[in-house]
Amino acid sequence: MEKGKGKICKVTISGSSFEVPAGTRFLEIVQEQQKREKDRIYLVSCNGELRELIAHVEEDCELRMITARDKPGYQTLERSTVFLMMKAFSEFPDVEHRGHVIVDFSAGAGLFCRFSDMEEVPEELLKKVEKRMRELSEAAIPLKKSTIRTEDAIRLFREQGMTSKEKLFRFRRSSRVNIYELDGYRDYFYGYMVPDTSFVTLFSLKPYEKGFILKIPPMKDPSRLANVAVSRKVFRKLYDTTIQAEKLGLADVAGLNEYVAKGNARDLILSQEALMEKQIGDIAQKICSRQGVRFVMVAGPSSSGKTTFSNRLSTQLRAIGMKPHPVEVDNYFRPREETPKDENGDYDFECLGAMDTELFNSDMTKLLNGETVELPTYNFLTGKREYRGNRLHLGEGDLLILEGIHCLNEAFSYALPAESKMKIYISCLTQMNIDEHNRIPTTDARLLRRLTRDARLRGHSAQATLQRWPSVGRGEQKYIFPFQDSADIVFNSAIIYETAVLKPYAEALLFGVPKDSPEFVEAKRLLKFLDYFLTIPAGGVYKV
Repeated sequence: MEKGKGKICKVTISGSSFEVPAGTRFLEIVQEQQKREKDRIYLVSCNGELRELIAHVEEDCELRMITARDKPGYQTLERSTVFLMMKAFSEFPDVEHRGHVIVDFSAGAGLFCRFSDMEEVPEELLKKVEKRMRELSEAAIPLKKSTIRTEDAIRLFREQGMTSKEKLFRFRRSSRVNIYELDGYRDYFYGYMVPDTSFVTLFSLKPYEKGFILKIPPMKDPSRLANVAVSRKVFRKLYDTTIQAEKLGLADVAGLNEYVAKGNARDLILSQEALMEKQIGDIAQKICSRQGVRFVMVAGPSSSGKTTFSNRLSTQLRAIGMKPHPVEVDNYFRPREETPKDENGDYDFECLGAMDTELFNSDMTKLLNGETVELPTYNFLTGKREYRGNRLHLGEGDLLILEGIHCLNEAFSYALPAESKMKIYISCLTQMNIDEHNRIPTTDARLLRRLTRDARLRGHSAQATLQRWPSVGRGEQKYIFPFQDSADIVFNSAIIYETAVLKPYAEALLFGVPKDSPEFVEAKRLLKFLDYFLTIPAGGVYKV
């Protein structure tokens, strides 16, 4: 007897209900719904849980359409495009001797990819692969999903030469694993996929540096490919640290798990901490060697480690005879009633207009000219500036460590001479991926930091942090990322073993997210992500 045969299910979409036989694919429902949607639908939310379009209706349900403007939909489009590309590459025999294609990290409006043992990718090869991708897309070939034994998956990827995936599944607790197949090519992907290749229509392959960029539509406008410039300085830092991790055997989660399983986690932690301390020490030397620097401007996205970095940099500067003074730029907020409001009528505390740039530049100019200045303290309860006798005078060897989201924006420190400023962009640029074809977004590492920090220091639940995270990201896109390349120095604060340490803390918080909340989908994704890692117990060497 067919699954659910004879059973009728009630389906509700945007308040309207209709009936379908149990066993009806979501794809059939979506094909009708697509006529009323501007954007392509990639998944559905069924009673609050994500479902692929190839899945079936099994009970009465309320559906919400998921497009590429939704994070889960965009991630589905991204990994499906990667799958299509990998299938196309597999059809070119001359690729084999060049090594495997590795999907490294996001770059502009796309993904930076490279061959494992190739310095340069011929443009002619990319044109052929892109052409084949379009042929596959037009053919609407199904992406078949199957569940196989983990032992069989290990054997499959060993035979295909995908050593990263082979090692990854040796640490898998589950006895089964989902594999996707596209016209004979099989691969593993962390997350959901589209039902067939016709859902992937917008892409291009362009040579870049020692690899190439797979361009995909941006999340804010998935109807077109965007010309988003790659931040050269951030790219170079991320590329260099990725290659460094690869040389250490830590380019993927399996490599880290091997360190932990062999009892080498402590040595890894000590060596990585020593490396980071050396890098910060080198930055201190650069600041000291450049004449006229009085303001060290530090900016970066949320949970990138700005405060920790500033403290460690201050220690290194003191060690070489400098006198650093931390100044919180937030103390130069305008009085709350003067703060601009956003389109929703709420105070926009992240925009440049929320800062009293005139007062900031006046105070800093006076300090630069040798005057004594009483610095303000912002009272966040009253929304007013207060003066509490915090006077400062810059003598020989004195400099200010200024930390704030606008510190790279020249419009913020417009009155200060360029030679008096050293700008540092700091971010957690994850140099490790799950495997060759499943990248770890840099935002995930920062989000895990934010979850644990908010719970420990602010008493916030994981649900509350997840709820605020999208608005945090929008602010970063507007006020931080556009100024990355104006930095004199880019510092990568990513700690290669950090996720393995944060895992038990983050898991406990994420399990507390209510199943019926909008944040549950993201919490579930993060829990699945954390499941790939072996845990490094915190204590002694690493403090959470």
